[in-house]
Amino acid sequence: MPFSPAVVVDGLSYHLPDGTVILDAVSATFPAARTGLIGDNGSGKTTLLRLIGGRLRPTDGSVRVSGRVYTVPQRLTVAGTVADLLGIAGTVAGLRAIEAGSVAQQHFDAVGDDWDVEARAAAELTRIGLPDDPGFLGRGAATLSGGEATRIALAGACLALADVTLLDEPTNNLDARTRAWLYDELERWDGALIVVSHDRELLERVDGLVDLTRRGAVSFGGPFSAYEAYRAELREAAERGLRAAEAELDRARRQAQTELQRQAQRDRSARRELARGNVSKGAADFYQNRAEKGAGSKTVAHQQAVLDAQAARTEADDRARQPDTIRIPLPMTTVPAGKEVLRLRVGETRLDVVGPERIRLVGDNGSGKSTLLALVLGLDGDEPWRRAVLDGVSLDLAPAVAVGMLAQNLDGLDRFPSAIEAVRDAAPSRTPHDARALLARFLIRGDRADQPPSTMSGGERFRVGLARTLFADPAPQLLILDEPTNNLDLASVEQLVGALEDYRGALLVVTHDGHLASRLRVERQWEATRQAGPLKVADRLIG
Repeated sequence: MPFSPAVVVDGLSYHLPDGTVILDAVSATFPAARTGLIGDNGSGKTTLLRLIGGRLRPTDGSVRVSGRVYTVPQRLTVAGTVADLLGIAGTVAGLRAIEAGSVAQQHFDAVGDDWDVEARAAAELTRIGLPDDPGFLGRGAATLSGGEATRIALAGACLALADVTLLDEPTNNLDARTRAWLYDELERWDGALIVVSHDRELLERVDGLVDLTRRGAVSFGGPFSAYEAYRAELREAAERGLRAAEAELDRARRQAQTELQRQAQRDRSARRELARGNVSKGAADFYQNRAEKGAGSKTVAHQQAVLDAQAARTEADDRARQPDTIRIPLPMTTVPAGKEVLRLRVGETRLDVVGPERIRLVGDNGSGKSTLLALVLGLDGDEPWRRAVLDGVSLDLAPAVAVGMLAQNLDGLDRFPSAIEAVRDAAPSRTPHDARALLARFLIRGDRADQPPSTMSGGERFRVGLARTLFADPAPQLLILDEPTNNLDLASVEQLVGALEDYRGALLVVTHDGHLASRLRVERQWEATRQAGPLKVADRLIG
């Protein structure tokens, strides 16, 4: 069914004060439906949400919104209370002041028409399985789990009764259970919803997509799998167009060369005839002048044909160009089959890693996954909460191979003056030339390798971190990935999969992304649970 437009952006541009272009002449329509906003890291998705939400002013162009906008940010604040997360703290404070006898206009303005906001909040909290008592609204947001905070923030969006709701990467850091709740919640969503996400399962549940590409915004009606199939058809057509454009360019060049050769032959014939005296000087000058004009016209026409064919070939090449991939040999990571890598005991459960196994670690937020990784990595376990989680957990055999870890947070890269130095810090034996060549294979090319990682896009920082991890000295034969796809665009996820295609060591990946686990060919799954007692882990094979 057709949807009326809820948001229209027309020729929208946004430049930073230093002149950096974030968005350039973007035009798109977002209907009163669920729309996924996708694009590579750095393409301007979050900036576009802020422009739609009125938090930024465009450098050029316009944004037209039908009704009120409510934004759920990517990073939820934990400095306030549950009421702050719900977006009703000001209203509740106004109610309290009025109940205490205040007649100040500011308090009545804060309440507006929302005299029943607490009752509606209680009903909404009950619906999502959280306490509905009034005291819960004053609970500190920092005491909530990530899943609870996300559910409450979404409940706030429902309470706001907004016409347009904006969500920025809502599934980041959510466990599988909370993700499933979010998917169901979005299925029932009323009104216009614009959601920035790289979560494939979420993108299967939208009504349409807007893709921010280097050629502008591309709109598509349907879920991500259909859009992927559509893009594959476009790529095939573009490749056919490229082959045709190359053939036309070759034909135009040959025709231009043939015409030049013919003209040279005609000039030689005319000179011979003149030398023999068969043509008078006046006639020769007349014919030569006419021939030169004709030849000049033909030459210009053929040169223009070549230029047109070159331009068509360049455009066809741009349309057919595939995203860059990373494929690198990693022979030093090889772990022989049968080699004991790790021996871990959780209660009565043995978790042995033998040979180049690939294992996925899953569990609800707060179940102890990160703590378990800390134990494997030999990190400090003195904190009381960590000791409680690790009660009954022991390393019967510490990692018998070199261990590498790619963490969620890459802030450690910011201390390096350049990407080259970041790689050399992990592998001191490598020369600057070696590091530059290595980074080029991770698509950090030319002058970008000399840039500080702090100035790079999220995708570039990820690739620098990946290069640093895989080419550490010694090379990691047990590789740990902790939620590696958080904040990564779809292209970077594919680059991660490609880079690990030739990894020959043991792999332990913490992820709630089933698609990634499948692409990495995970063979076993450790399922962590922790309720009232110590950490428990179930071990099962994945068929």
